[in-house]
Amino acid sequence: MVTIVDKYIIKKYLGTFSFMLILLSIVVLVIDVQQKIPRIENATAIDAKLNLSYFLVHFYPFWIVNLVMTFLSILVFISVIYFTSRMANNTEIVAIISSGASFHRFAKPYLLTSLFIAILSLGVNHFVLPWANIQKNQLEAYTYNATNKEKVLGTAPVSAQLSRMEYIFINSWNKREHRGSGFIFQKYDKNRRMLYELKSSDVYWDQTKKQFVLNNYVEKNINKDDSEKLGNGPELRKSYGHSPEELFPNELLGQNKTTPELIKFIKREKEKGNSNLNTHLNELHQRTSMPVSIIILTFLALSLSSQKRRGGLGINLAIGISLAFVFVFSFEALKVVSENKSMSPALAMWFPNIIFFPVALYLYLKRANQ
Repeated sequence: MVTIVDKYIIKKYLGTFSFMLILLSIVVLVIDVQQKIPRIENATAIDAKLNLSYFLVHFYPFWIVNLVMTFLSILVFISVIYFTSRMANNTEIVAIISSGASFHRFAKPYLLTSLFIAILSLGVNHFVLPWANIQKNQLEAYTYNATNKEKVLGTAPVSAQLSRMEYIFINSWNKREHRGSGFIFQKYDKNRRMLYELKSSDVYWDQTKKQFVLNNYVEKNINKDDSEKLGNGPELRKSYGHSPEELFPNELLGQNKTTPELIKFIKREKEKGNSNLNTHLNELHQRTSMPVSIIILTFLALSLSSQKRRGGLGINLAIGISLAFVFVFSFEALKVVSENKSMSPALAMWFPNIIFFPVALYLYLKRANQ
């Protein structure tokens, strides 16, 4: 049964959290726009429609969704510390406990609200955020510096493993124009003996027909007696089952897929023999681990700030911001560790929760028994 006190705490929780959310979004948006205006102007030179107004409508709303979901647990943590510290300083918590309620009962609205936010963010992470990322990532590269933009939109060698026996290599592929040169497709048998090879001087992706168009191609079939049958022509159309984005994925591809799609993509890549999947596995596990951290950090914040202490709100916020920094830094550092294959993605993305959960539990039980 939800009491007046419960409603009061829930209102405080959601009100403070909403204020922090709006404040962060506005401040970070202004700072980011100011920082990226020169890069957006460079994008305008490439395409006249890619001006600041276009980015404000078609990029930043979706960028903010991504930003908020990334830092949601930290926003919750700081919000809980802030309003709980104020309640403690105003002796509201002492009055509630003195009225006969246990600390566990006092913590009930914190649990209910954190569960609500966690479940909501879980749904957003798995199904809504990928849609926002699709919109964001169409323009994301234009906000990068020249080096990183070239990695996403520029020309570079690419390769793909279609199966354990089939491979594609393109010597020079432009990711923005979907056009390249030096195309090679090779097929082997189980003994790693080549069965077929297809080469072309130029290749481009026909978006309408969903096919690769090979210009000036040469193909070679190798028979069991090692004799060869050659063929050539001016143009050949081939479909390899996937678009260039799927065949030559970048680190942003996993962000664009809903969780069922991402699981299917990872499974397919594993079947093909692709072992370089940790970036996508990190994305998959983080979508669940971050919402769970909302509950853990709520109780950690409650335990740290529910007692009136010397220094008041300031010291509690200092502790909270420090722990928030440690939490965010650990997630980002562990992503790098996982991508370097020094730790499994599942462990890397759950490790901060594994560390913070017993700390939060210990401090909560200690506070409850005082």
